[in-house]
Amino acid sequence: KVLAENDQLRKEADDLGPRAELDYWRKKLSKFHYLMEQLKSSDVKAVLGVLTAAKSKLLKKWRALDIRITDAANEAKDNVKYLYSLEKYYNPLYNSDPVSMLDAIPGLINAIKMIQSISQYYNTSEKISSLFVKVGAQQ
Repeated sequence: KVLAENDQLRKEADDLGPRAELDYWRKKLSKFHYLMEQLKSSDVKAVLGVLTAAKSKLLKKWRALDIRITDAANEAKDNVKYLYSLEKYYNPLYNSDPVSMLDAIPGLINAIKMIQSISQYYNTSEKISSLFVKVGAQQ
């Protein structure tokens, strides 16, 4: 269920700022971190041991799910890390007058450019465009 939700398109209001993007990924990270902890539990390890001993065909599905969960958790972790690095640049958009905001814009754009060039997950045009829309929407 968590993976199905993860694969769905996001529907958001048009007037959300960049903090909403960080909040979205922090919530996702929390969900997947909890799920990863559950997968490491002794109960799950015992079930996997039984499936392995029985040479169950379910192990193939299990491994595929485990890979998808791990990838989604890594994506959330990576995105939170990079979005936190933007915080010092977008805070003036929330706390300043329009003239003072102008000083923050070049640093913010450079930071987003850096994220696009080095992030493994946040480097798609869709995600960067969505972030720019949120930055532009912040009043």
